[in-house]
Amino acid sequence: MTRKGISKYTREKAAFSILRISLFLVLLILGIILYDIASKGLGVISWEFLTQPPRAGMTAGGIFPAMVGTFYVTVLAALLAVPLGIATAIYLNEYAQKGSLTRLIRISLRNLAGVPSIVFGLFGVALFVQKFGWGASLLAAGMTLGLLTLPVTVTAAEEALKTVPRSYREGGLALGATRWQMISTLVLPPAIPGMLTGVILGLARAAGETAPILFTGAAFFLPFLPGSPFSQFMALPYHLFVLATQHHDISTVRPLAYGTALVLLVLVFLLNLGAIVLRYRFRGHLQKGR
Repeated sequence: MTRKGISKYTREKAAFSILRISLFLVLLILGIILYDIASKGLGVISWEFLTQPPRAGMTAGGIFPAMVGTFYVTVLAALLAVPLGIATAIYLNEYAQKGSLTRLIRISLRNLAGVPSIVFGLFGVALFVQKFGWGASLLAAGMTLGLLTLPVTVTAAEEALKTVPRSYREGGLALGATRWQMISTLVLPPAIPGMLTGVILGLARAAGETAPILFTGAAFFLPFLPGSPFSQFMALPYHLFVLATQHHDISTVRPLAYGTALVLLVLVFLLNLGAIVLRYRFRGHLQKGR
């Protein structure tokens, strides 16, 4: 082996070593964080903690209203982001003409995906709380989280559509199908796994956000479930924020904060796991159909 070959081999080996070390450090840090939360939060988890409302100034009781509020607001976010995001992706990828306007829309969506969540929260206050007159409510918070999730949903759905071979489209049109018939029967089915993955990952992020709901509807303490979409609500991220930073007796409620953090982590983990399971199930059905 020449000196040049040895040098190239050495550089490649060093690069892979650096990648392995980086992966190990990331997993180590993640493991330490998860162990700290789990070891301090497992002792709090009980049937009462999961099914009862907070009591005694949130120093006792459970987190049931916060769990239900998180579920409600995530569903509302999905009702806005999923149909609108997928429809936008279909238009951009299948109907829109290539040009400066389409490129500008795509660039804007990618930039919006990186905007801090607190900016979406302030926008939600201006639009939903004040302009639409919904006040601080479950509906305003859900729509704000929907806008937060929308750019990620559009980008993920469009990337999933791009993975479908162009021959599918050409074959469908050649057989006399309309453009929508071709899209709905030949393009969307193989793209659904990627779309679902992007949608669920976006909703998992929305379920863990605090800043957008902080301004638009989350309540500090509300020991009952929201009665309507225009009611305030409790949510796990904001409840955790209150227990960790705003409570008058932080040392007393610290175990409850760790328990809340553990429940929120499990919720996000289940959403991500659901994305993986759905993706593989749809892929399996598609392969059997072929």
